[in-house]
Amino acid sequence: MNDPITAEPVLRTRAEVGEGPAWDAAARRLVWVDITASTVHRFDPSSGLDEAVDVGTHVGAAVPADGGGLVLAVRDGIARLTGDDRVVMEARVEADNPGNRMNDAKCDPSGRLWAGTMAYDESPGAAALYRYDGRRASTVLTGLTLANGMGWSPDRATMYHIDSRTQRIDAYVYDDATGEIRDRRTVVDIPAATGMPDGMTVDEDGCLWVGLWGGGAVHRYTPEGELDRIVRLPATQVTSCAFGGERGDVLYVTTAAYRLGQAELAEQPLAGSLFAVDAGVAGPAATPFTGGPR
Repeated sequence: MNDPITAEPVLRTRAEVGEGPAWDAAARRLVWVDITASTVHRFDPSSGLDEAVDVGTHVGAAVPADGGGLVLAVRDGIARLTGDDRVVMEARVEADNPGNRMNDAKCDPSGRLWAGTMAYDESPGAAALYRYDGRRASTVLTGLTLANGMGWSPDRATMYHIDSRTQRIDAYVYDDATGEIRDRRTVVDIPAATGMPDGMTVDEDGCLWVGLWGGGAVHRYTPEGELDRIVRLPATQVTSCAFGGERGDVLYVTTAAYRLGQAELAEQPLAGSLFAVDAGVAGPAATPFTGGPR
């Protein structure tokens, strides 16, 4: 395994739950969210400017949309943030269950949105994973607890998914034409002492980069499940990561200051900040939402 590397802050802020980084290649900006602060952010690394939009509800993720704007996974379902920053609901998901909210979301290689849920009290088995094609949200997996990170292999044959409380990264055979998944297998078992697996991305070599909540790190695993690289951060609550930059070789990492006490914040003054590291490998920008093949 290579020696650990350290991520550096590129935006010093104190996000409650910074999450869901996604590189918008068209705008050359990083989109990210602060879930419990109900804000969507657009960070321009060339200027250091970060624009925040209050969307009025908890927001688990934001992804670029084909033609402009963003698609959001908000508390009650799927919404769109228009070019003039209006929030328009598109599909209600579990809206009849106020104890749940949407969590992580990402587009597959064909432009469908995958979005998971969680219970606010993290009740076991209360969550699910959905696939949204612009018309309806279809239930894909049920009985989850904390639906989280997703990613796809470069050959589009495998989908990876994390149900955080299982401490696992699971893989499925993925059909890019239909969006169907099957044949679950476990790729990585992560010891609880290492941290809880949260958000995830996949690089051009097919390796998995996973943020570890409580672990102060991002781990890179090979497709065979071998740990081969560690990124250290000066914040324990590491939430997610995504590749970006002009060449796709900058790994952006979000963190959280959620429920940290004054003593913990004094020890972690950068908790909730946005970090970046030269990853030594590139990864794809976020696939814009199109709804998938028509």
